[in-house]
Amino acid sequence: MKSTLSAGALLAGSRISFSQVSGTDIIGKPLKQQYDPKGLPVAVLGNTGVVIPRLVFGLGSRFCNIATPDEAIDLCNYALDNGLYYWDTAHIYENAETGAISEERLGHIIKYRRNEIFLSTKVSSRDPEKAKFEIEDSLKRLRTDHLDMLKIHAVETVDEVNNIVRKGNLLDIITRLKEEKVTRFIGFSGHGNAQALKMMAETGRFDSMLFAMNHYGGNKDNRQGEVIPAAKAKGMGVLLMKAVRPKETIKDIDPDELVRFALSLEGPDGIVVGMESRKVMDANLNILRNFKPMNDEEKQKYAMLLAPFFRHENLEWMKDGYHDGYRG
Repeated sequence: MKSTLSAGALLAGSRISFSQVSGTDIIGKPLKQQYDPKGLPVAVLGNTGVVIPRLVFGLGSRFCNIATPDEAIDLCNYALDNGLYYWDTAHIYENAETGAISEERLGHIIKYRRNEIFLSTKVSSRDPEKAKFEIEDSLKRLRTDHLDMLKIHAVETVDEVNNIVRKGNLLDIITRLKEEKVTRFIGFSGHGNAQALKMMAETGRFDSMLFAMNHYGGNKDNRQGEVIPAAKAKGMGVLLMKAVRPKETIKDIDPDELVRFALSLEGPDGIVVGMESRKVMDANLNILRNFKPMNDEEKQKYAMLLAPFFRHENLEWMKDGYHDGYRG
């Protein structure tokens, strides 16, 4: 990647030509876009101008749990054929039990259908040289010479932020890759610390943010209330994750309503949901195709139902050393 990565990495030397197709935003307004949502409700991802389905295909732990590569490839093709073209993965997403490496599985489809996909991956290492290797390795696994979104993965502490933004460190590296057209956009993800995520947003250097819903610990960080306005003030796209996780700890909760609740929240452009089968994907597609936002009374009721989960201090991704989507 020119001087930023090793000479062995490929550069995006040619421009991609996308056909223009029509879609509708969440209130039915016609939009022009580069990809085909197959009639799904869409939103514009911040100031990127990119139109995305409000449901993003998460390719972490659930995807890596799929038993065979053939099943995984089949699900990816099915996602594209049904309008789910924003794919969210990471260099660290893998599963030792199934032998799955998310990016490698995706590479089998990307090499044939790259132009149809808005492709996002994440770099985990904070060490500049190791980060360069990760990004180069991601491109090789994904069988592409360019990304649509490159995110810094799992930003959790203020100290991390101070290190990331230090001159010559990770933020400078991914900014350089954006300038060199190796990635169209850059962003970050995070699960916990609202102050850290807000600091990242306030740099004004990112295009997008992905963060966990208000699952807060003992400090009662209000990530949605603090971080979304900070990101929106900088024109960033905002995506939520962990929307369906309450079903694992709250008895008899309806996962369909969890998706509907998350889609009804003001501020986010969409939500990232992991899907491991056509059955699960069809259920989520049905919610999106027939989406009607919850009214204020419904949202209040559901927020009260979720309050014990939001207060839970022992959530897996609130623990030190957690790596999203990784099972060693």
